[in-house]
Amino acid sequence: MSPLRTAASLGLTAALLAACATAPEPTPEGTRAEALGHVQVPSTWATPANAAPVEAGWLATFNDPQLDALVTEALAHNADLAAAAARVEQAEAQVDLATAQLQPAIGVLGRGGTNSVSDLVSMFNGGMLRLTWEVDLWGRLRYQRNAAVAQRDASEADFRFARQSLAASVARAWFIVTETAQQVRLANDMAADAERLVSLSNDRLRVGVGTEADVMMARASYAAYRDAAQQVGMAHRSAVRALEILAGRYPSATIAPRSELSPFPPSIPAGMPLEALDRRPDMIAAQRRVAAAFNLVGEARSSFWPSLSLSAGYGRISRETIDTQQTFERTTSSASAATVVPLYTGGRLTGTVRLRDAEQRSAVASYARLALQALGEVETALDAENSLASREELLSMAVQDSRRAASLSQDSYRIGKSDLREVMQRQLAANAAEIAVLAVRRERLARRVDLHLALGGDFVTPPEP
Repeated sequence: MSPLRTAASLGLTAALLAACATAPEPTPEGTRAEALGHVQVPSTWATPANAAPVEAGWLATFNDPQLDALVTEALAHNADLAAAAARVEQAEAQVDLATAQLQPAIGVLGRGGTNSVSDLVSMFNGGMLRLTWEVDLWGRLRYQRNAAVAQRDASEADFRFARQSLAASVARAWFIVTETAQQVRLANDMAADAERLVSLSNDRLRVGVGTEADVMMARASYAAYRDAAQQVGMAHRSAVRALEILAGRYPSATIAPRSELSPFPPSIPAGMPLEALDRRPDMIAAQRRVAAAFNLVGEARSSFWPSLSLSAGYGRISRETIDTQQTFERTTSSASAATVVPLYTGGRLTGTVRLRDAEQRSAVASYARLALQALGEVETALDAENSLASREELLSMAVQDSRRAASLSQDSYRIGKSDLREVMQRQLAANAAEIAVLAVRRERLARRVDLHLALGGDFVTPPEP
């Protein structure tokens, strides 16, 4: 039998020996059971919620074309998202490298030249096709490849979560920009009211029914409101710059805000707790990291067993000798097998196994921590839905009453039935109530975004298959 056929026979035998499958990876259900075995996860949320399946496309529920455009711009230009995409490409390259270790390597070995006059040694010229292959008898290379695949899956899930988190961050930043823009309007209105009080107090002093102290108090109040308006304006510009950075723009504070906050969307289905763990990309990434750690344990344990490498070559060489000035040509082939049996490594192999075991336990613990955090985020967001809705209703009533009381106190001051201090207190209460209800409305919208992100629903609707 020729060497190449011998090598092929050895390779086929080794492939059959290597056909034994690696141990199956932990499933999502198995990972949950191991990580959350001590936690009684209920079938429904503790906070009352609609148990219908979670729907995708939450960005459209705000019915804000400008917000849609900003999210699209951020997805195209955000630097953090671009870095996450590059990490996915790196993970895919690691899979290619690990897969290549399972395949034979084929190359060409060549040599050529001439003999020097003083060289009395024969010179060989020619080329040879050479094949080498490390046979994965015990699954070490397959475990390595499986770990790379699991890490790639985790990176892809991280990228999906980064996209969803970016869309949520843009939405929250957009709501802050709109809120601060309205705060600027309120602050300017408050300064204008304070300026009118200065004029009114001067008029009362001129006709002899006011005091100079009232004038000084009104002027001091006007200066304080102007200062507050400047501070709110600076906060608004800072919020716009933060949004522009998310969108990948130069932070020039030039994005025009909405005139008012988006109307609050209707209630949404929240599904089941366990479904959220299976749907959230960050939980999928955590589970795939558990699988990667499991495969690295298998790789470490497989290193205790012997390794087998096969090689074969086929080519044509020539030899020219100086003494006879004759050239000999011939075809040659070779085949060989080499095995390495680890007998003593100074504890390196056992130490590697202990390290990989600890990494796997750490991955399981990280999954448990993230799972409880994810469930807590949903419960907190659901609770905030009810609480903030009640607060907005109460504060809206307070705004109406405060504005009416402030108007009545100004009329009373104008005809001399009340003093300036009472008018300023009424106005301050009305303005504080309006700012408070504005903050609650913005918080409701932000919490709705948090709920969508916690439930794992995507911000876009997937295309029809």
